[in-house]
Amino acid sequence: MLVIIHASLPSEDYWKLVLPHTPMPKAIRDLLQPRRSKICGKSVDTSISYSNHQSHFNKAFQPTGKDAQDDSNGGSFFLETYLHPGKKMKLNLATTKNEAVFLPHQVPETIPFSSNKLSEILSRFSRKENSAEAEVIKKALEECEEPAMEGEAKYCAKSLESLIEFNTSKFGNRNVNVLTNEVKTMTSQEYEFGVGMRKIAGKSVVCHEVYDPYAVFYCHTFIFLTCMIPLVGADGSKAKAVATCHIDSSAWHPKHVAFKVLNIKPGTVPVCHFLHSNPMVWIPK
Repeated sequence: MLVIIHASLPSEDYWKLVLPHTPMPKAIRDLLQPRRSKICGKSVDTSISYSNHQSHFNKAFQPTGKDAQDDSNGGSFFLETYLHPGKKMKLNLATTKNEAVFLPHQVPETIPFSSNKLSEILSRFSRKENSAEAEVIKKALEECEEPAMEGEAKYCAKSLESLIEFNTSKFGNRNVNVLTNEVKTMTSQEYEFGVGMRKIAGKSVVCHEVYDPYAVFYCHTFIFLTCMIPLVGADGSKAKAVATCHIDSSAWHPKHVAFKVLNIKPGTVPVCHFLHSNPMVWIPK
C-alpha cells in the first residue's frame, strides 16, 4: 500500500487525510511538535509538512547469549491466567523521554541508517564514541538489521509516512485503531488490574521507539492476544497499559528471562508482558 500526498499538509491534517477514522494518539502527536534540530550540519525545522512524495517484538525481549539471562525486565512478564480484575503486579510504566521527533519523510532518507556507517552517524549528530547515546544508536541499528523470526514481519519506520504505510499494509486497509499506554505516574509501584479489560485476538503490529537522534519505531507483527488493561496504582493513580500475549514462544532463546521468571518452558503456554519504550499497538477495527 502506498500513501501518496499531492499537497503540502501539516502533520495532523496528513494523519486525518490517510486515517480519517482513527484518532491520533498523544504519543504520536508529541513526536510531531515543532522543534529545530541539527541534521547533517544544518538546522532543520522538525515541524512536519508533506509535499509530493510517496508516501520488534523488541528483540530486547527475545535476546540471545548473556542478554537473555538479564532479569531487569522480568517484572513485566506474566501468564495469561493473570488477566482478571484484582490481580496485582509491581510495574514501572514510565514513558521514555528524549528529544527525538519524527522528521519530514525526505530527510531521514538522506541520512545513513546502517551499523556499517555508525561512525559517520555519530559524527553527524555530535554523539561521542562509547557514550550512552552511541550505544542506543548502535543497538537500534543492529536490531533493525536482524532478520525477522519465522512468522514475523518487521520494519523500522523512520517517518510518520513509513509508519502508517507499513502498519496499514499488514491489514490491507486503513480501518485501524492505535493503542498506547496512558500513564501519569513515572515511578515503579504496585498496580491492581481493574475492571473493563479489553482483549483483542489476532494479528496486531507492535511498535517501540528505538532511536535517539530522531524518532524511529521498530514495528513487527505476530499473532498476539493484545490487551488494554486498566490499572489502579498503590498511590491511587489510574492508568491504562498495553500488554501482549505471545501464543507460541517455542522460537525464543531457551534461557529467555521470561521462562525463568514464570517457571515455564518454551512453547508450553502463552507468555504475556507489558510494553515499554513508548509503545503503540496497531489493530484492525
